[in-house]
Amino acid sequence: MAVVAFVIGVLVVVVGLAVSIALHEIGHLVPAKRFGVRTGQYMVGLGPVIWSRRIGETEYGVKLLPIGGFVSMAGMYAPVKQRTRASGVFATLVQDARDANAETLEGVDDSRAFYRLPVWKRIVIMLGGPFMNLVLAVVLFSVLYSGIGMQQATTTIDAVAECVQPAESTASECQAGDPASPASAAGLLPGDRLVSLDGQEVSTFAEASAIIQDSPGEAIPVVVERDGETVSLSLTPVLAQREIADDAGEVTTQSVGFAGLTASIERQRQPIWAGAQATLETAQSVIGIVAQLPVRLWDTAVDLFTGQERDPNGPLSVVGVGRLAGEVAATEAPILDRVSVMVSLLGSVNVALFVFNLIPLLPLDGGHVAIALWDALKRGWARLRGAPEPAPADATRLVPVTLLVVVLMVGIGALLFAADIFNPIRLSGG
Repeated sequence: MAVVAFVIGVLVVVVGLAVSIALHEIGHLVPAKRFGVRTGQYMVGLGPVIWSRRIGETEYGVKLLPIGGFVSMAGMYAPVKQRTRASGVFATLVQDARDANAETLEGVDDSRAFYRLPVWKRIVIMLGGPFMNLVLAVVLFSVLYSGIGMQQATTTIDAVAECVQPAESTASECQAGDPASPASAAGLLPGDRLVSLDGQEVSTFAEASAIIQDSPGEAIPVVVERDGETVSLSLTPVLAQREIADDAGEVTTQSVGFAGLTASIERQRQPIWAGAQATLETAQSVIGIVAQLPVRLWDTAVDLFTGQERDPNGPLSVVGVGRLAGEVAATEAPILDRVSVMVSLLGSVNVALFVFNLIPLLPLDGGHVAIALWDALKRGWARLRGAPEPAPADATRLVPVTLLVVVLMVGIGALLFAADIFNPIRLSGG
């Protein structure tokens, strides 16, 4: 059954990724058609075509590998009639790009070419894809946070420790001579719901913990709800060494008040805006990864060849995401917990697609936006000087840079594929 569950988890991610790509390309296709651009193809996936059908002027299809997609539009670049006089590999690449671009304009009304559109329409078309991924991410995270709910510690007591053990102790049971825990001595019981501590009403277990940690050696009044009745008790936390995690996730050992309480964990639905907040926080994390990509890729390569454990927050390929999804599906956790992780993974993938496609380099969407903005800048400058409107930017000159970006993307993909196969990030960390 574990193998079947693993396969199901992988398939869920593959289908989810394909849907994300399909919606991304729809984000380009719909405004392109709305603005009259001739769209020859709409393809989801890369590699060999496994299904296609022509409807009107557009061929819709699915390719074998769900790792990309494209919408073919007539005249993505302004045509350049004269052939390049330079020679060499780069000159050949530039000329080939010009010839390929010219082919998309054959038999097409020039007014339906992409490059003929006003700058704002070109930007809308190119941002339509990333925007769809952003919307899908918000939807997925909203389902996770506001629909399914997040596991949180409640004010209901799940367990009360019998004794206080030294921080360095590895014993699983209380030993003779271990003092009773403050919670046990105070008469707190599992199932009690904390109402107030030291005169302060508490709505979360974190608030209760903060009061306890700040009150070592002090007798503080505690009010709990037990079997529908209000019970007043007195709790005196002891001073103990405990590991405390700060907002950045760093764990330090501190001397704090300790009572010996464990909170019940329940799923609690968050406000409707929590999904958008989670999307923003994930985008910030992805931007940080992209900004540090060379360093992170180097670390990944070192870990791959040395066998060291990889950074769980490092970059992943599609293989890595699928593998994690399979491991999640194969765990013995409650089904809702597994679904939550899968939804979170797909939400994070869409955020990554959104951020990555905004990088202002061809062939990414951000590169086409940058060219459109450059055209707008040239036209604005010409109007200020009273000069004639300049010709559209010759983006084919950037083909060598585009090729370099493609090679880098392929290299990054190959490295991450290898790392995710031979030295994967695992849920257990091992």
